Amino acid sequence: MPNDAALDALASLLGERLSRSKPDLAEHGRSESHFPTTPPDAVAYPETTEEVQALVKICAAQDCPVIGWGAGTSLEGHGLAVRGGVVVDFSRMNKVLEIRIGDMDVTVQPGVTREALNEELRATGLFFPVDPGANASLGGMAMTRASGTTTVRYGSMRDNVLGMTVVLADGRVIRTGTRARKSAAGFDLTALMVGSEGTLGLVTELTLRLHGIPEATSAGICAFPDMGSAVTAVMETIQMGIPMARIEFVDAATARAFTAYSGIEMSEAPHLLVEFHGAPESVAQDAERFGEIVADHGASPFQWSSREEERRALWALRHNGYYAILASRKGARAVVTDMCVPISQLATAVEETQADIAQSGVPGPILGHVGDGNFHAILLIDPDKPEELEEAKRLSHRMAERALALGGTCTGEHGVGLGKMAYMAAEHGDGWQVMGEIKRALDPKGIMNPGKLVPQG
Repeated sequence: MPNDAALDALASLLGERLSRSKPDLAEHGRSESHFPTTPPDAVAYPETTEEVQALVKICAAQDCPVIGWGAGTSLEGHGLAVRGGVVVDFSRMNKVLEIRIGDMDVTVQPGVTREALNEELRATGLFFPVDPGANASLGGMAMTRASGTTTVRYGSMRDNVLGMTVVLADGRVIRTGTRARKSAAGFDLTALMVGSEGTLGLVTELTLRLHGIPEATSAGICAFPDMGSAVTAVMETIQMGIPMARIEFVDAATARAFTAYSGIEMSEAPHLLVEFHGAPESVAQDAERFGEIVADHGASPFQWSSREEERRALWALRHNGYYAILASRKGARAVVTDMCVPISQLATAVEETQADIAQSGVPGPILGHVGDGNFHAILLIDPDKPEELEEAKRLSHRMAERALALGGTCTGEHGVGLGKMAYMAAEHGDGWQVMGEIKRALDPKGIMNPGKLVPQG
């Protein structure tokens, strides 16, 4: 095997923390989406930056690919070892290193999950807001520039990562950014690394911005006669300056799947799920104003509550949305699409996508983060019918092209990985080639997560 020399050296470095067992390789060769299982040659479990540095130096000397692995929840095949090599699993680097309450920031290792961090912060009055739904690792979230349900108020990982420690392809360790809230000192290397999908280096520490837990929170739900009415209501809410913390959209097919999966009855119609943060009186006022707006657009009465158990039940519906939709077709796998358009184009994008899906014969419930123009169609395919996979890919292709034509992006939050590389040239033009030049400058041997994100060759 071409990587045997590297693996022998890594075994000396890590001992039993270098695994070549078939179950471990299979677990680290899978994807949450439709991509085939692609096992690596080995899985490494480092515990310190120094071990990651030593690991990368060994792999660089032997031209052995290195692929970062967080919680394995990515949807575009980011963590698949398509050219063999070593998957670096960061699950043992899972410590919260320092919480600085006065500065409202925290330094963590990359294997810490967002839920574990917020559990650690519970007594401080602070929380980390980026919520992609899955309990992803913070390192993986940074590398894919994740966002999610709270982006409309708190921003994405791009807005909440202050700095990083990164091991580059030649083994150098760099620290990007500072804990200051702004800087004009040179290139923004933090921004370069956030969203680089492990193609430029492996992150071993992150410093993250924290936010105060709101004094009061209310959340609610309402149904609409059609998607156009729901999106128009959202646009009007945004234009009136009502400060939403979350505003999520689900179509009628998704509402049906939610009912079957959770037992909580929802009418078979498009719905908005909304949350407000702030002082008790302002949260109540925001909910009442929102109820008046949606009523003007034909919605059912806006039912909202400030009770924690009711809010948790509502968002559990949304967070389990992917699994609810998968369960709606027994034995199905999913091709998960991810487009984002200017908010004014959202109704057009959703309605045209629905029409495409209806003609295809492939089920494709739609849900998304309507407040920032991002939505997903979960295209359900029979894994034993290759013609369905081809039809789903055709639908996904049409969605990506539609997003670009409407002034949007082929991926609002899931990233590029393997699945979206075909659209990078159309979206970025010569800028995509510049990304490739940056990759070659920092990783001339091409060992860092090869086959992903940037032009190949």
